[in-house]
Amino acid sequence: MKRISILTLVFSLIIAAVAISQSIALKTEKTKAAVFEWKATSHDFGKIPQGTPVTAEFVFKNSGNAPLVISNAQGSCGCTVPEYTKSPIAPGKEGIIKATFNAAASGPFNKTVTITANTEKGQEILTIKGEVVPAKAAN
Repeated sequence: MKRISILTLVFSLIIAAVAISQSIALKTEKTKAAVFEWKATSHDFGKIPQGTPVTAEFVFKNSGNAPLVISNAQGSCGCTVPEYTKSPIAPGKEGIIKATFNAAASGPFNKTVTITANTEKGQEILTIKGEVVPAKAAN
């Protein structure tokens, strides 16, 4: 009877140790994440001449502990075209997202670029704004 009790106790301790080590491994795996650290998330062009496209560069650093992968960048309208780093950004390294606005229509504008990536939040929003004025008034 003593032997059975001792074997049961040893078996229970082994099972508990395995469960704890698996829990720690899962927790460590979950904490691996890519993180955007932006220098700025908005850009004000001020007054720009009509018909002259302008581009803002948004620089970021991956301050997480996993490679950052951007799967999509989408402008809020056809007048805003984003370009982004397609390759994974290693932890500690920088990447760039460019947003080009075509400035075809005059008047104030406020546009966004939605970034989809493998971060905890999943999406980030960048903003560009300014005012398109007739070419002669911009000077």
